[in-house]
Amino acid sequence: MNKSILAAASCLLLTGALAYSGAPGMSVLSALGDAVSTMSEKFDHAAAASTMSERDRHAVAPSAELANKSAHATLPIHDMQAAAWSKPYHFGFKKSKNGVLPSIAEEGFQPLMEKHGAVFLGDTAMKELYLTFDNGYEKDGLTGKILDVLKEKQVPAIFFITGHYVKTEPELVKRMTTEGHLVGNHSWSHPDMSTLPQEKVKQELADVKKAVADLTGVQKMDYLRPPRGIFSDSMLAASAAEGYRNIFWSIAYRDWDTSAQRGADYAYQNVTTQLHPGAVILLHAVSRDNAQALGRIIDEAHKQGYTFKSLDQMGKRTYR
Repeated sequence: MNKSILAAASCLLLTGALAYSGAPGMSVLSALGDAVSTMSEKFDHAAAASTMSERDRHAVAPSAELANKSAHATLPIHDMQAAAWSKPYHFGFKKSKNGVLPSIAEEGFQPLMEKHGAVFLGDTAMKELYLTFDNGYEKDGLTGKILDVLKEKQVPAIFFITGHYVKTEPELVKRMTTEGHLVGNHSWSHPDMSTLPQEKVKQELADVKKAVADLTGVQKMDYLRPPRGIFSDSMLAASAAEGYRNIFWSIAYRDWDTSAQRGADYAYQNVTTQLHPGAVILLHAVSRDNAQALGRIIDEAHKQGYTFKSLDQMGKRTYR
């Protein structure tokens, strides 16, 4: 505390002396002397305050708060608003464990998600699950195998695809829609959209939607997953203005690294130990482990009394 006070005192002392020396008949030295006397009183007061009890500090807190607000009042309001508008957030959550529901309460962005109606968790009073897959590119025909399992088990899902995926895997995209699954937007070029101008965000989304519509005839595209889970107030607002609901997740694990696959049992354990009512499950379709474990994951979820629903059937969103 004393170092901070001395630093502030030094700055004020020098500034005050220079200011006073501009007065008629006053030298820098005499001004410095007056400033020293004044700052001595201020320092004594600050030093005394540093020895206050915790209760006393709370008593003077309003004055400190006002001083802090005054110090920031000189910053341009529009600059602060612009910074908050485009501030990037990386989605994260506290995982479900031992029956305790997942939470985003400590992540700092819950109010923002509620404001824009973004989803991370469905109705926690219902034993319903939502399967979601991210498809940035295709790997070893794994998406076809995933579709085979979903068809066999009669389970709906949504596939969030990029522009690259639409261009390189048209037959798989058509199969997704013909077999009753939803296709969601994962952006055209997979950029960090949190700091993009809103018009650029809208263009990224429009390009995917048009490509899918031209390919499949399906005009409707209501759901978006921001690339890498990075978002901002501006990005959420821009996508909502285009009719999208942002879909995050409440179950996930490190499955996207194709060079670090650890086997079907690993995928099975990571997903089934996190199951909870209203769960939005994020899986990457490039994961061999996911493709091999998916059937067992679905069977175990059914055994625990869960049913799989389409995002179109989600009746309630939960924020916690």
